[in-house]
Amino acid sequence: MILKKQAARFALDYVRDGMVLGLGTGSTNAYFLDMLGEQIQAGILQNVAGVPTSEGTANRARELGIPLTSLADHSRIDLAVDGADEVDLELNVVKGLGRALLREKIVEIHADRFVVLVDESKLVPRLGTKVPLPVEVVPFQMEAHLRWLRSLGCRPSLRHEEDGSVMVTDNGNFLVNCWFEGGIADPHALARTLADRPGIAEHGLFLDMATEVVVAGAEGIRILKKG
Repeated sequence: MILKKQAARFALDYVRDGMVLGLGTGSTNAYFLDMLGEQIQAGILQNVAGVPTSEGTANRARELGIPLTSLADHSRIDLAVDGADEVDLELNVVKGLGRALLREKIVEIHADRFVVLVDESKLVPRLGTKVPLPVEVVPFQMEAHLRWLRSLGCRPSLRHEEDGSVMVTDNGNFLVNCWFEGGIADPHALARTLADRPGIAEHGLFLDMATEVVVAGAEGIRILKKG
């Protein structure tokens, strides 16, 4: 948690007066929201507004006094800040285990700058080696979707809440965790395959989107950029 807080504090320095921000979802981004709210309330940052990526983020932003806006009012976002579940050497990212992947991707593709916050444990040589790939699926004919996902060579598992009920996203869809033994060999090919399949609402491969990754580790903060 200390590393996550360090990454969030560093990313706050990217924010300038008048910016429209993409507000991510998850434990790391929760620290960023808290710090952003403090600076807005203190008058250190002014005329800042955020586009939330989940209902939870929107509610927390309101509690913190962070003004909200939408993509209907802004065709571009100056800066999006969000966490990630894995990051590879090319700055491709797996996101969405916090169940907000569809809205996160909708918002973050509009960002001129997309900064990803992680601790060093999230860096991997190949995506899918430490965590499953989350896939958001429409509930209709769920077993058919699971059968098709198995045909891709993964082990799909429908996610459930602690009380045993099926986990439902803000969009009313289900989430499936897809485990790939040895990781995902070709993320771009898999992303295209998933995107073409009816019933797959979105997947957690955020490819060629991050402009930089803020990595918090035992030796401090480092910034990863492509090239």
